[in-house]
Amino acid sequence: MPEKPVVLMPEDVQRLLGRDAQRNNILAAKMVAEIVKTTLGPKGMDKMLVSPTNDITVTNDGVTILEEMQIEHPAARMMVEIAKTQETEVGDGTTTAVMIAGKLLENAEKLLDKKIHPIVITKGYRMASEKAQEILKDIAIKITPDDEDVLKQIAMTAMTGKGAEDSRDWFADIIVKAVKQIRDNGKINLGDIKIEKSKGDGIKDTELISGIVIDKGAISRDMPNLVRGSRIALVDFPLELRNPEIETKISISSPEQLHGFIEQEERGIREMIEKVKLSGANVIFCQKGIDDFAQYLLAKEKIYACRRVSRSDMEKISKATGARIVSNLGELSPFELGNADLVEEVVHGEDFLTYIRGCQNPKALTILIHGGSEHVIDEIERAIKDGLGDVACSLQSGLVVAGGGAVEMELAKRIREFGNSLSGREQLAVEEFASALEFIPASLAENAGLDPIDVIAELKSRHDSGEKNAGLNLFTNKIENVLEARIIEPLKIKTQAISSASEVAIMILRIDDVIASTGKRGNDFGKAQRGIGPEDMF
Repeated sequence: MPEKPVVLMPEDVQRLLGRDAQRNNILAAKMVAEIVKTTLGPKGMDKMLVSPTNDITVTNDGVTILEEMQIEHPAARMMVEIAKTQETEVGDGTTTAVMIAGKLLENAEKLLDKKIHPIVITKGYRMASEKAQEILKDIAIKITPDDEDVLKQIAMTAMTGKGAEDSRDWFADIIVKAVKQIRDNGKINLGDIKIEKSKGDGIKDTELISGIVIDKGAISRDMPNLVRGSRIALVDFPLELRNPEIETKISISSPEQLHGFIEQEERGIREMIEKVKLSGANVIFCQKGIDDFAQYLLAKEKIYACRRVSRSDMEKISKATGARIVSNLGELSPFELGNADLVEEVVHGEDFLTYIRGCQNPKALTILIHGGSEHVIDEIERAIKDGLGDVACSLQSGLVVAGGGAVEMELAKRIREFGNSLSGREQLAVEEFASALEFIPASLAENAGLDPIDVIAELKSRHDSGEKNAGLNLFTNKIENVLEARIIEPLKIKTQAISSASEVAIMILRIDDVIASTGKRGNDFGKAQRGIGPEDMF
């Protein structure tokens, strides 16, 4: 009797084994790195991303590009994850993290072709990554919150190449002031800095407001549009009569009963507004709705009111003004109110904004970005967020390193020295790890129109002769001491990028079998089995 074939998996499951699985995953990761490579550095180019609904995004921010591209390949999506992690942890360096990971995998492929086992490669990469972290701590430079000039240079380095070139001095000043203002006992929560956008004026009109700006106007035209010496009440209950929670019917059999019922409603609302008035508040921000009659009474009392203010904005106003969010009208008193010099309604084109200015020692601030178009404003926002992230993590760790590819070249040099002390095959993996780090200065040079081979050769020579801060200054297109040129980056960018990149490279190298159901994404994986091209990534 002939043996029956063993059916291990259903027919709609596709499988990629051994070397084919490794090659396919490495190719996908390399393609992701190639996509973002041209955006690196001050001379990096932008990408235009068009969504299915024809929304346009123009950016050179690595994580934004990868998120908008809707990448499908499983290994490529792992690369996107490290960009997201870098964005969450630091706010900058996403392109660097992805490029190092892609280059580590590309270099690993050379070793796989030499019949070196993936486990040996991953062991060497892990050893090199740990050594890199040690070296970074050794070459890092300490800073303090008083080093304002250094902090501004860090912000300017972060924003370089992001469309904010002309105004980066002004933006750097705003960023450093904002971060230092919200710093509380050494802790920094960037959520306390609100970024509001207003179309109109130029990007140089972007301003830092010692208070909060919300995208709401006064709810009645009869209310004052400017209140000086503001006493601010924050309430998260509606200034209107509540509807019963269960279905209720009211039976009215005479005009007198109807009149009495309406009067009772009005009396209830009058009592609410009277309590607001007695508290001394002349500005009220309500998280819920405000009744039409309540609006009339508030306007009559010259009280400025905004309704349906988001919870996050309420919390920021509380931090900025010292007001407490009240959940019960009976608790509203002068002690619960916050203070600001000025509350003003400002109209920008079709937008109604409320400015709360002149808060004393506010722990929440607003950066109001102006610009001629939404695409410009969005890119300036991304640049400012990168600057905020860099300055915040520099202050928290108190450690910075030289930029312009100097730190990568110094790391590569020292990791090679470390590799020479090893005796096993891991030495080859450590050498490739060092080579992967040189991909960053090489790409910086290439994106600026310089010859990457000449630049790397000169950088190696300078570092071998002891110039550990020699890097590429792309404003002069020369190799020089980048610390003196004030090109500085936070240590956290490098430690996080190298850690994330090596971890994802190790994970992908350990995969020798890919099993996937052909469900909704069957076609994508089918392409992956046949060999992927750019069109198969997303």
